[in-house]
Amino acid sequence: MKNPPPSLDPQTRRRNAELAIAARRERSKIKSALKEGSLSMREIFDSSSAAAQRMRVIELLTSLPQMGPLRAESLMEKVGISRTRRIAGLGVRQRRELLTLVERNIPSKMLSTLGAMSSAFYGRLFVISGPGGVGKSTITQEVARFEDFFLSISVTTRPPRDGEQDGVHYHFVTRAEFEARIANNEFMEWAEFAGNLYGTLEEDVQRHRLAGKHVLLEIELQGARQVKEVHPEAVLVFISPPSWEELEGRIRGRGSDSDERIRERLAIAQEEMAAAKEFDHVLVNSEVAQVVSRLVALATS
Repeated sequence: MKNPPPSLDPQTRRRNAELAIAARRERSKIKSALKEGSLSMREIFDSSSAAAQRMRVIELLTSLPQMGPLRAESLMEKVGISRTRRIAGLGVRQRRELLTLVERNIPSKMLSTLGAMSSAFYGRLFVISGPGGVGKSTITQEVARFEDFFLSISVTTRPPRDGEQDGVHYHFVTRAEFEARIANNEFMEWAEFAGNLYGTLEEDVQRHRLAGKHVLLEIELQGARQVKEVHPEAVLVFISPPSWEELEGRIRGRGSDSDERIRERLAIAQEEMAAAKEFDHVLVNSEVAQVVSRLVALATS
């Protein structure tokens, strides 16, 4: 037979009760701050607060905006965290993997409800699109020179061209690798263009936004529509030529395409120009420096 627990004097019992009440109040404040967006999951992990560290992981996750119990339990299961595990009991790997999964699985509605946290921790998402030959790459590369911006690197099945480097111009993968990532739901958007697959990694974008960077996606029309559907907070910017005649001259002037390929490019460009009304902003590329300046200004507007 087990020995009964030692009896406590009234003063000790009262003191323990007061401590328990204070801890519950602090946990309640933490949960409210998480729901309001004034406190982040990363801050909780880094906190030295005993109340924070004694919270169960399931309590932490379900306090995040739009994070229900089923979604929270699913993420915990992927990392191998039991339902009764407290934050203090998480290992370094578990914390890192759980943060990554949460950042990847943030519902699009959450970003619009984060309030103060959104402005303090999240950079904005800019989708840059427009017809081929309009100068999108030149513009995005110039904007990316600014410290607060990051130009997302797409994944593609296209083979590298002369001078292109893996991880700098694109992440070059096989078609099988790309399709495996589609099956694993790793892409924010993806599309097939001219026989090759192109996509943007959700985790890569969210990691830079969480670091406070404004992320630029230079993608085709199909991908831009996908991003807007999944992330309605994204700012869609269409780069337009000064005139159709000038765009046609640029496409024909490349000199590397056959007549058939030029006709295909012109037909695609006409379709893209007709979709400009779907975008939040249309910037005419009469002068690169002017467009760059307007894009940078949009990040602070």
